[in-house]
Order: sequence, then structure tokens, then C-alpha cells
Amino acid sequence: MLLLFFRKGRVRTGRGMDMFCLGLFGVPELSSPEGFHVAQEKALRQAESLVESACATPLGPQTVCIFDQLSDALCKVADLADFVKIAHPDPAYREAAEEACRNIGTMVEKLNTNVELYQTLQKLLSDEKLVASLDPETRKVAELFMFDFEISGIHLDEEKRKRAVDLNVKILDLSSAFIMQTHFPNKIDKHLLPEHILYNFAHDGNHALVSSLHAESSDDLVREVAYKVFLYPNPDQLNCLDELLSSRDHLAKLVGYPTFAHRALQGTIAKSPEIVTQFLEKLSKKLSERTVKDFEMMKGMKMKLNPLNSTLMPWDHPYYSGTIRAERYNIEPSLYCPFFSLGACMEGLNLLFRQLLGISLYVEQPEKGEVWCEDVRKLAVVHENEGLLGYIYCDFFQRADKPHQDCHFTIRGGRLKENGEYQLPVVVLMLNLPHSTSIAPPLLTPGMLENLFHEMGHAMHSMLGRTRYQHVTGTRCPTDFAEVPSILMEYFASDYRVVNQFAKHYQTGQALPKNMVSRLCESKKVCAAADMQLQVFYATLDQIYHGKHPLKRSTTEILKETQEKFYGLPYVPNTVSAGL
Repeated sequence: MLLLFFRKGRVRTGRGMDMFCLGLFGVPELSSPEGFHVAQEKALRQAESLVESACATPLGPQTVCIFDQLSDALCKVADLADFVKIAHPDPAYREAAEEACRNIGTMVEKLNTNVELYQTLQKLLSDEKLVASLDPETRKVAELFMFDFEISGIHLDEEKRKRAVDLNVKILDLSSAFIMQTHFPNKIDKHLLPEHILYNFAHDGNHALVSSLHAESSDDLVREVAYKVFLYPNPDQLNCLDELLSSRDHLAKLVGYPTFAHRALQGTIAKSPEIVTQFLEKLSKKLSERTVKDFEMMKGMKMKLNPLNSTLMPWDHPYYSGTIRAERYNIEPSLYCPFFSLGACMEGLNLLFRQLLGISLYVEQPEKGEVWCEDVRKLAVVHENEGLLGYIYCDFFQRADKPHQDCHFTIRGGRLKENGEYQLPVVVLMLNLPHSTSIAPPLLTPGMLENLFHEMGHAMHSMLGRTRYQHVTGTRCPTDFAEVPSILMEYFASDYRVVNQFAKHYQTGQALPKNMVSRLCESKKVCAAADMQLQVFYATLDQIYHGKHPLKRSTTEILKETQEKFYGLPYVPNTVSAGL
């Protein structure tokens, strides 16, 4: 069923089980961009009614239920809009979703500083008898709502609370603008590039468009050009970053934290920036010797392949580490791709979930207007005893203007509704996989397979995290834990007992040999220190940017200094970090 489904045109039909489908995700209002305004206004009216109800209802478990209904009413619009604003191919939908995000976000920040709401929750949590009557889940959710009040500045006077709301809204706007800008390619006049590499880039009139680092290109010059052009500083983007970091710092200080990093780490396992920094510095020292060896191996490989230009540069790291793995373990991706057709990989996930969890994935035909692109697929997640658990929309294929990132979006969280029914979760998995061709289905590299399993781990977390309250459903959990299920799923993608059940050559049906899986697993250890060192650099940079303000130097100067101290490959003038 799934094996056939991901071949173009082979679709199993079916009707949605809990959605009346007229617009995006079956939301009737969203049959047009203007519908976002309608959905937004409906959510805001419902929120106002629930605020009144929360403050008027006798204190008890029902108080927490109303708080959660309030959160759910706003999240249903905000989460959906958060996805649409970056993924929908129609600019009108993206703009409408962006506006909805801003308006709902503003309401959320106002609610987080609503004194009457806060006092209602405070009275509940300060009454020992009432607290004792709450079950552990309800008590925890109440405490989490209280935490949101506290970090938003509920303890401030009215003027400062208003200032906190304004800062939060400003931060939302700046964050959105910064993220959106990262999705745009950088341009360069075509005549500035050697003619023989132009075909590697898209064109716009007299300009070449560079929308990624082209890290896998075997041509050193293509990687160098892509790195220098894609990461060339955009003054507006740098100003946006400066203003964003400054606003976050002002907010943190206003609500009582020394830095934004202290505010962000409150309530996490890491606890404080000091502990994080100590950990990163210790890790960097432990890695340093192995990282140097990894870079020496890469330099040797570059010298072997390109003796006229053997200096190791940042654009070389991904390519030559991959080249070393491929040569040492004979794991050229092209050898593996024929065994990893998308349909086979999805069938593998289906088998795995059925064996482990008693869950099956069923393809459903979406209604007209329900999806934003014709190649988006809808999966129903069904448990053998409990029935339908939720829906996963698979936005898997490359397309113009689609963000180059693999990620999971919650569209609707699960919760127990007032009528006793369970509100089914809805999520989107967004990947950038190749389309099928006239002679072959979509074929995945081992890295793509691992990413697919990783993101499906997030999706199943959302499906299986069946809490009473949507405020803590699925991946709405502590950030420390959010990646655990997805990382565990990666191990299944490299376990022969799992891979052997689905990895068959799409033409011959031959099973992927066990020694190929073993070599793939062993290869992951090669250059692992250098790969981790890069993440240490990004994490350290993040801590500095969100640490003590005002910053002593520009963000670019801090980047240069941190890269040279925590990475090991030289900073390239007139570039900003790929991690920003």
C-alpha cells in the first residue's frame, strides 16, 4: 500500500475520518487566504469568552481545563499559520498567515500578563487543599501555565507589563523577519563567475542565484563560490539580528533575568548559561585532539584530489569528510539509493510501527483544497485497538521557494475535549526529497533515510503523546526531551534487523547486503569529532549572542573570534555563519 503510494499517480483513496474538508487541513475558513482573518477573529472571540469563564468558574480542576481550552483555541490558528507562512507556495496565503501569527501572538503575550487570569491560577495553586485534589497531570499543567506568567513579567507594574508585551511582539516580528530572510537566495552577477560552473546555480536574468552551500558538490570552486555568496552579509539581516538580540536582552532584564540565556534556560535540565558554557568548554577540550586528526585526514584527502589547492577551508568539511567515509568504507550514496526507494522506506516504517506499537499507516485521499501542493500526501495513523490516533501530512518533495530544511510542525495538538471525545493531533513532516523520474521512483541517500526516520519520530511522538491537555501533548514538552524519540528512531534506520525488512533494490528486488549496513554504521564514526566540534561552535556562539549585553563587538566579529577558538577552520572574510 505505502510501497505503491509514493510512486507518482498510485493513490489509495479514502475519506477523512474526523474532518469536514473544505480548506487547508480541513478548516472550512481556509479555502482562501482571507479565511485566516476569519479564523483569527473567531479564535480571539473564543479566547475572550474563555478568559471570562476562567475568572468566574469556581476554583478546581475545571480551572486548568479552561486554561487549556484557551491555549488550544489560539494554538489551532497560530500553529497552522506558523507552518503556512513559510511553506505555502502562494504568497497571498503566506502573507495572510504571517498576519494571523502576529495577531494571535500579540493576544498570547497580553494573556501572559493578564493580572486577573494570573490571580485566578495563583489562588488555585496557593490553596493546599485544592492542589491536593488535582491529579499529577493537572497540577503539572497548572504549574506550567504559572511559569509562563512568571517569565512574562506578571510581577511588574502595569506600565512595565505593557512594555514586556510590546517587546515580545517586537521579538516575534523580528524573529519572523530574520527567519524568512534566511530562505531567500543571494544573487551574484553571472559575469563574475567562471562560465564552467554557472550550470550549478539557478539564474534570474543576469544573476546567478545561490540558495544553499552546495556542500555535496565535488567541485571545490562550486563549494567555495556557494559558501562566499550564500553567506555574504546582508546589512538588513545583520541589523535585524542586532535588534533581535538587543530586544531579547531588554525583555530578559525587564522581567528579572541577567541575560536572555538565563531566561531561556529557566526550568531546563541545563539550568543556567554558566553550566552550559562549562559543558561546552569541557567538551571542546575533550574533542580537540580528535578534531585535529579529523581535519588532518580531510586535508590529506583534499591534497590527494586537488594538490594545487590543499588548504582546508570551511566549505571543505562536509564534502571531504563524506569522501573519506565513502572511500574507507565504500559507501558511495549511489550504491545505496536503489535500495532506499521512498515507498520501500515508508513501508519499512509501517512494518516497524506495526511490530513495535500495533500501529499502521494508511494513505488517505485529501479533499480538494485540503493540501497546499498536489504532491503532499496524507497518512492516517491507526492503532489496532484504539483506532484512529491522528493524521500526518507528508510534504516530502523539493519545490521552488520551499525552505531547505527537514522539520516537523504541529498543526493541532491532541487533548480530551469537553464532550469526552479525543481531539486528534495533526502534524506535517517537511522534507526535501527528489521527485520520481520517468524510470525510477524517488530514491533516498542514507542521510535522507536517517532524516526521514528522525522526523517520523517527532510525528509518532505527537501521535502517541495522548495527554488530557494539549498544552503538554506530544512534542509540546521540555526542549531537553523533544529530540529523544526522534534520535532513537535514527538507530532503527541503521539496524540491519529493521533495514533488512524493507531495503530492496527497486529494480531487482535484491535485499541490501548486511555488510553494506555494517559499513554504513562504521562510517559514521569517521570525522565524528569534527562534526561535533562544529556543533559546539554553533552552541557557544548562541550562548555569547544571548549572554551579557551590550555585546563588546559586532556579531560578525564575535563569530570570527568564536569560530577560530571553537571550530578550528579559518573564518572567511565577508561571511556570516551558516548556523544563523
